Amino acid sequence: MKRLLPLLLAATFFGALPAAAQVPEIAFDSAANALTLPDDVYLGEVGGVATNSKGDIFVYTRTGHPTLTIGAARGFVHGGSRLFQFDRNGKFVREIGKDSYAFVFAQQVRIDPQDNIWAVDQMTNTVLKLDPEGRVLMILGRKPEAVFVPVRTPAAPAAGQAAGVGAPTDVFNRPTDVAWDSAGNIFVADGVGNTRVAKFDKNGVFVKSWGSKGTEPGQFGSARAIAVDAQGNVYVADPQNKRIQVFDNNGTFKTAITNVGSPQALCITPGPNQVLYSSNSNPPNDIDVAGDIYKLKLDGTVIGKFGKAGRLPKEFNFVNAIDCRTENGLLVGEIGNLRVQKIALH
Repeated sequence: MKRLLPLLLAATFFGALPAAAQVPEIAFDSAANALTLPDDVYLGEVGGVATNSKGDIFVYTRTGHPTLTIGAARGFVHGGSRLFQFDRNGKFVREIGKDSYAFVFAQQVRIDPQDNIWAVDQMTNTVLKLDPEGRVLMILGRKPEAVFVPVRTPAAPAAGQAAGVGAPTDVFNRPTDVAWDSAGNIFVADGVGNTRVAKFDKNGVFVKSWGSKGTEPGQFGSARAIAVDAQGNVYVADPQNKRIQVFDNNGTFKTAITNVGSPQALCITPGPNQVLYSSNSNPPNDIDVAGDIYKLKLDGTVIGKFGKAGRLPKEFNFVNAIDCRTENGLLVGEIGNLRVQKIALH
């Protein structure tokens, strides 16, 4: 009995740790069919979803009919993705930029504080800024001159250059996301081919870039999503390394948040008491693992999580986009389930 007592006490003590360490589950409701599309128009893989100040919903989706036009010396791919606008109730309003030269492989859509629309396209290597009426205001990056198939392979690093860093210029290699600070500076996650962050001023003038391929602080497996808080700190999702890296406004590494699985999508709420949402997206080759979405304080403290991997309402299959204009009302865009879920947290 004397030998059993310490073992029982240890079992009691250590048995309490997992319960105390468990992440609280956040109760929530979901409308899995929140959007009404015209007849014979369907969502494909949802690259991005965002709302403007009026509550209108914008969805950038991988659907449509890619077209290859071959000229005397060049080929152009266009029309492989579509940008839709819905009202706050999910009723279809219009399509923006139909058959645009810039729309091939929808990666993300964001709405800035002035209600401008920013579409990030991974295969045209562009970030397109449109005004609220849908007119082009600015293009960051450049679609290559000749594109016979929408495929990119990372370029070999130049002499003395770290792998994946890309040229420190305003040309992208499969960008993934865009964000802004309060001064209007633009931050682009040039995240797949170049694994870096590129910073521009409000006029689109390239300022600097940071990051390269790797596992050290300031390096990325890939830079899949980006968000900026009210203080100008930059948060970058690094799913291969299972962390969110946090930098100051000039790219100096500050910390890493490592307790949220494999982050694929990020969103920071507006207002004085900001929180961070991060998707622990399941890998595309295993639908039945992970899938939950974390709610955090900006210092990385986990508040709770909700959802799981799956195909039903309140389940998620490869979340690529989160809109969090209000803290407890979210829109979640899924690549795997071809839908946008409207989430209400309790």
